[in-house]
Amino acid sequence: MTRVLLTGGSGFIAVHVLEALLAQGHSVVTTVRSETKAQMLRDTFPNYGKDKLDFTIVPDIAEEGAFDEAVKSDPPFEWVIHTASPFHFNITDTKKDLLDPAIIGTTGILKAIKNSAPSVKRVVITSSFAAVFSPKIGNRPGYTYSENDWNPITEEEAIQDPPSGYRASKTFAEKAAWEFVENEKPNFTVSTMNPPMVFGPIHPKLQTLDTLNTSNQRIRDMMLGKMQDELPAAGVYIWVDVRDLALAHIRAAERPDAAGKRFFVTAGYYSNKELADNIREQLPDRASKIATKGGGFPEGYFEYDNSRTKDILGINFRSVKDMVKDTIPTLQAIGA
Repeated sequence: MTRVLLTGGSGFIAVHVLEALLAQGHSVVTTVRSETKAQMLRDTFPNYGKDKLDFTIVPDIAEEGAFDEAVKSDPPFEWVIHTASPFHFNITDTKKDLLDPAIIGTTGILKAIKNSAPSVKRVVITSSFAAVFSPKIGNRPGYTYSENDWNPITEEEAIQDPPSGYRASKTFAEKAAWEFVENEKPNFTVSTMNPPMVFGPIHPKLQTLDTLNTSNQRIRDMMLGKMQDELPAAGVYIWVDVRDLALAHIRAAERPDAAGKRFFVTAGYYSNKELADNIREQLPDRASKIATKGGGFPEGYFEYDNSRTKDILGINFRSVKDMVKDTIPTLQAIGA
């Protein structure tokens, strides 16, 4: 059993990390923004007592010193898995509302661990393919993306629109983490997860149709007949099942070879057409309400190298078919 601090525990990815940690017998304290979120997680995992699942309230991870108390524990933490992202209802100033908080949220927890949690040896951070790939470069047929690639976005480009701001926030926050390790030389190692589109089952007590993660919204919309005329292009054509991503976080904390590395966690290619075909197969009574036109795979697209995730973390990726089959009932449970 390992004592683990998990940040942002009610988030789509984090709750799968939490579920896997608990199933493996670890003792977890998770940060949440409110007592309401803590109670929702208690209701989702009712079979675990305080010794296995406990909570600490961190209302705003972007505040200086937000994690100073959260990292203190008895028994002390050995791992920290940092999935939390800054939470804002309105973005009016990209730098102030998105970039700075993302960087402060990441460096803030690393500073707190270094100063107040000497027992922590492994830190795993949820980054994104957005920190690897730049859409302005295009589909790059024949190019192979790997952990060696970085999004070259600048602060000037970041403030042009919210999607650019999001990609920049992920890129700058991850770079800040690696710079912290290089400059501060803490007694813990860092690994980062860089997933693309993340699909998979939800926990019905934690989400509504309106609060789904962006990727799953397209499965919801197909199920609800909102894509009857033509399927849109997927945009990014690589994906991962949230359960495989959750396991990758834990394996990165467990395995010594994972220390100090980025992980491009992807199962491979998909398209909206493939999603639609699988949904029609699972829900034949709704087939006529899901478009058959559009949504295919583009001609000429980059390649990917996920060998590090498979070789070091030992992840055997689920298929689109299995993901859709397992996701549909969980969306039906909240009204899809």
